[in-house]
Amino acid sequence: MELAIETHALTRAFGTTIAVNAIDLAVPRGSFYGFLGPNAAGKSTTIKCLTGLLRPTSGSIRILGLDLATSELEIKRHLGVIPEEQALFERLTAKETLAFVGQVHGIDKKTLVTRIDELLQLLDLTNASGKLVADYSHGMRKKLALAVALLPAPKILFLDEPFEGIDAVASREIKELLHGFVTRGGTVFLTSHIIEIVERLADHVGIIHQGRLITQGSLSELKQRYWAGATLEEIFISQVGGVDDTNAVLEWLA
Repeated sequence: MELAIETHALTRAFGTTIAVNAIDLAVPRGSFYGFLGPNAAGKSTTIKCLTGLLRPTSGSIRILGLDLATSELEIKRHLGVIPEEQALFERLTAKETLAFVGQVHGIDKKTLVTRIDELLQLLDLTNASGKLVADYSHGMRKKLALAVALLPAPKILFLDEPFEGIDAVASREIKELLHGFVTRGGTVFLTSHIIEIVERLADHVGIIHQGRLITQGSLSELKQRYWAGATLEEIFISQVGGVDDTNAVLEWLA
């Protein structure tokens, strides 16, 4: 199995706090990999390490067969990233934002104009393409961030909570676009707190808890590994724990 992302004993510590603890990721090329975990489990830290935004404390990372420690620039040419903090240029319009990003990536003018127009149309941003990003809604910002990530035609997309706080229409547009990306051979690495979305989209899943990778594999393998008919939510809760007393109530509530 050819891997798009592979780590060995990947560890990241902040002082005495170990945020990511010796994890071994194996993400197949052309897969839609859902990376799940409770709050503060280490998901965002892992993505930052995989995309070169944070240096690992120890361990190794290979992206598209290349060692991130020695081939970082070459690897970054093939990555699209939507961080949890979108980091868009507030005083630029959508078109200006995409034009700037395209120039940074060295995309020729003719190709750049075509890609910008196609992305804006596909993400239903054409009519708002002349507005400042500062005036965009949360959902519009998410869609523009996705356009920025897709513009250089990456081979891997890293998405940190891309569906958080957006409406159903924007969510569906993004899902359809991501499915098309994977169908054409791209790889998606997605973190989300919304397990139902991951179950609908992902074909491979990894679960991280307290910095440790508890389990990973294809979604069908995980369901067979635990019990027949299990949902991803049931598997997730069984691995990370939850409220034991399902009949607990607040008596003061009507």
